[in-house]
Amino acid sequence: MPIRLLVFAVLLLGSHAPPLTAQDTTAYAGLESRAIKALSDEQVRQLEAGDGMGLALAAELNHYPGPKHALALADSLGLSAAQRGIIRQIEERMRTDARRLGADVLARERELDRQFAAATIDSAALARLTTALGQLQGALRYAHLAAHLAVTGVLSPEQRHAYDRLRGYAHAGRQDHRHEP
Repeated sequence: MPIRLLVFAVLLLGSHAPPLTAQDTTAYAGLESRAIKALSDEQVRQLEAGDGMGLALAAELNHYPGPKHALALADSLGLSAAQRGIIRQIEERMRTDARRLGADVLARERELDRQFAAATIDSAALARLTTALGQLQGALRYAHLAAHLAVTGVLSPEQRHAYDRLRGYAHAGRQDHRHEP
C-alpha cells in the first residue's frame, strides 16, 4: 500500500509541473530552415566577404587600429600617400586571407551540418570536423589581428591617438604606453 501511495504522489506532483513557456519551446524555432544550421545568413555573408565580425576587438580596443577604419579616416588622420598605399596592401592581404579562410569555415560547417542531417556523423568525423573548424577560426582571427598589428606599425603615435579619439573610444585620452613597433 505505501508503494501505491508513493507512485500516486509522484504522478500527482509530476502533473503539476510548470508548463513550458514559449521561450522554452521556441528558442531555436525557425533556425532549422537555415542552409547551415549553426550560422545566420548574416554570419555566412560576413565570412564570404572577409569581414571582421569582431574578431580583432582585442587589438582595436587596445590602440591597434584596423586597416578598414584607418583608410576611412585617412584624411582626418593625415595619412600620407605612402601610408595609404601600405595600409591598402595590408587590408587587401587580410581580406584575401579572410575570404579564403571564411570559405573553408563554411565548407566545414556545411559538411558538419550535412552529416548530422543525414545521421552519418560518428565520433571520428565529429572530432575531425570540429578540430578543423577550430584551427580555421583561429587562423581567421589571426588574419584580422595581424592586420591591426601591421597597421599600427605604419601610423605614428599621434595618428594612433587620433584614431582612438575619432572612433570614440573612452580610453582615447589615456597615455599609450606600448613600445613603438
